[in-house]
Amino acid sequence: MTTPASTPARTIALPGGLTVTVQEFGENTEGTGVLVLHGGAGPRTVAGISSALSEHAYVVTPTHPGFDGTPRPERFDTVADLAVAYLDLLDTLDLKSVMVIGNSVGGWIAAEMALRDNQNRIGALTLLNAVGIHAHMVENRVVDPRTVAPSDISQLSFVNAKFRPDFASFTDEQRATAGANQKTLAIYGGDHFTYDPKLRGRLHRVTIPVLVVWGEEDGIAPLKYGRGYADSFPNGHFAPIANAAHFPQIEQLGATLGAIGDFVSAVVKPGAVD
Repeated sequence: MTTPASTPARTIALPGGLTVTVQEFGENTEGTGVLVLHGGAGPRTVAGISSALSEHAYVVTPTHPGFDGTPRPERFDTVADLAVAYLDLLDTLDLKSVMVIGNSVGGWIAAEMALRDNQNRIGALTLLNAVGIHAHMVENRVVDPRTVAPSDISQLSFVNAKFRPDFASFTDEQRATAGANQKTLAIYGGDHFTYDPKLRGRLHRVTIPVLVVWGEEDGIAPLKYGRGYADSFPNGHFAPIANAAHFPQIEQLGATLGAIGDFVSAVVKPGAVD
């Protein structure tokens, strides 16, 4: 099957004067779809999975305001702000029964969205090596990337060296963009940067199905952290991915899509025919 092409990026106005840039894959023909949220490394890290998922659904991939040169209002400065904005986006697009997929901080945003979804727009979550909760045990806590050299972060993030960014080859423009993205991420992350100390205790209120997909070799967020994340949801499910680290959707796209497909067929829409 030929993967549907993405449409040119467009800017959508949301309530409160905020605008968000989105990339769309496939067509909105059924009033539902998939919302894919990137992590701190930017929207390019989820382009492949967004394109692949568009064989089955309409996919929307926003760029978090302040990333890749997009505007960010000064008042817009928390993960909760992002969660509310993307719920507003679902309202604006009038999408229902949406699966929200988030990698790293994108998974944190997805969890916060589910806690605030009073319009019942979200049907399921998939968290890909997400951050956001605080680990009880020190050895299971997420590495704070601000304390690690970029080259070391790359090694912790990818098992396969061919996927690791070669920062030495970056142009000045690429370095500037990466640096600006990290500054924006620091604003959203707040004092704790990789987690909200109260989030885990709230996740019992998220009753929709949740799949937690985890690259087993993640040096940023350990495997036991991922299992703890899944266990925090009443309807949580865990799918470890071998030979992958913090970006399973890049290193093991096929296995990641397979885990999502199994989750949909067994839990979200049991008995449904694709």
